[in-house]
Amino acid sequence: MVENLSQLNRHYDGQGYFVIRDYFNAAEISAIREVILKFHHSWKQDNEYFYQEEAFNSSLITGSQYLSFDDRVKLFNFISSKKLMTLIDSVIPSNPAFMNTQLFFDPVNRQQKDFWHRDCQYDYDVEGQKKIIHETQVLHLRVPLFDEHGMELVPGSHKCWDNDEEYNVRQEENGSVSSDDLSTGKKIKLAAGDLLVFSADMIHRGLYGLDRLAFDILVFDSSANYVDYVDDDCLPDKSMLDKIDDPRLYINTLHLKSMS
Repeated sequence: MVENLSQLNRHYDGQGYFVIRDYFNAAEISAIREVILKFHHSWKQDNEYFYQEEAFNSSLITGSQYLSFDDRVKLFNFISSKKLMTLIDSVIPSNPAFMNTQLFFDPVNRQQKDFWHRDCQYDYDVEGQKKIIHETQVLHLRVPLFDEHGMELVPGSHKCWDNDEEYNVRQEENGSVSSDDLSTGKKIKLAAGDLLVFSADMIHRGLYGLDRLAFDILVFDSSANYVDYVDDDCLPDKSMLDKIDDPRLYINTLHLKSMS
């Protein structure tokens, strides 16, 4: 199913990401897109002002607020499908755990610009960020539901601290803003059916345009202290677990929840 898995692992270890073209067929993308669009339609209605003014993503897609039991089971089975678990297990071989899902779309407000960041910068100060990129593992698995401009990444930054240019742009210091171009950035265009796997803590930005709709799955290493980030409502209950082909990704999270 995945050729050269060790090669993908080496690329992730060294560069912080890998991309597999045409990983999902048209039927798989169509089925998951149908569920995601139900969520997106209801979420936009419920968050109309936020959507119109500043939103570029939503989260908690697997929760109970907008999707039916059956649609949630479809999502859970997609997230923990053999195709995805093969890759997750290869990058996080010891007890990977489900964290969250996000949906990325273009902001209605065209004044908004895509911006460079590390996910960890929203929870840690600079010294904490320097430490955390070497200690924990949070994985983004991005599934574009339509063709899009994709992502721009700084290869190797999942293990390497910012150079002066990167730091000034990401932190908006010395006259720089977070939407400035970086000389170290690498653009990765994505099409429906592709899969991009990347470290949440590397320097990255999504590229707006083409009416993107990208479904992101976040998974973390159980040894990291991230279980408090998991919303209980986004996990499957017992009746759902029985309908999930490979539920261990969720069971690992539930186990961590029970111990916290």
